[in-house]
Amino acid sequence: MTTTPADGRGTVENRPSFKREMLAALPNLRAFAMSLCGRQDQADDLLQDTVMKAWAKQESFTPGTNIKAWLFTILRNEFYSQMRKRGREVCDPDGAMTANLSVHADQHGRLDLEDFKSALSKIPEDQREALILVGASGFSYEEAAEICGCAVGTIKSRVNRARKYLQETLEVDSQADYGPDAVSAPIVARAFAE
Repeated sequence: MTTTPADGRGTVENRPSFKREMLAALPNLRAFAMSLCGRQDQADDLLQDTVMKAWAKQESFTPGTNIKAWLFTILRNEFYSQMRKRGREVCDPDGAMTANLSVHADQHGRLDLEDFKSALSKIPEDQREALILVGASGFSYEEAAEICGCAVGTIKSRVNRARKYLQETLEVDSQADYGPDAVSAPIVARAFAE
């Protein structure tokens, strides 16, 4: 014997009309899907996804309420979810776009990072601490001074000396010194221009 929950909705076995009502709404749902998608194949896929979601969530439908409105809401929400997803995806069935993508080789970055770690380890401890607090951890000079228990001017001086040491050791003159080297930069630029 099947029991009815306290909310009065009944179990799936007690609601044979759900299937009948959903099937009766399919022509209107298909027309709405077609008006949203504009293509029959996409509309059919959207309708199928809607029916699958509705069937899986039929326990959340309250008998006696408007099933057509409930199904239209599911279809509409599914359509907008798919549109958001498509906005982040690129259709590339033949791989033409993928073939044009290039990534800067990571070995240069790894070598640069090793050079940076080596240079950073050679900075006096108090300067390194100040540089990491302000440059890497995002603390203000005032906060770093409080953490280190010294004057703000002392922290500014330590950070400045640490930055100068790194700049000289790593031979960094400008922002252009970061990223691809002089040989590979034109190749990468040309690949993205095509």
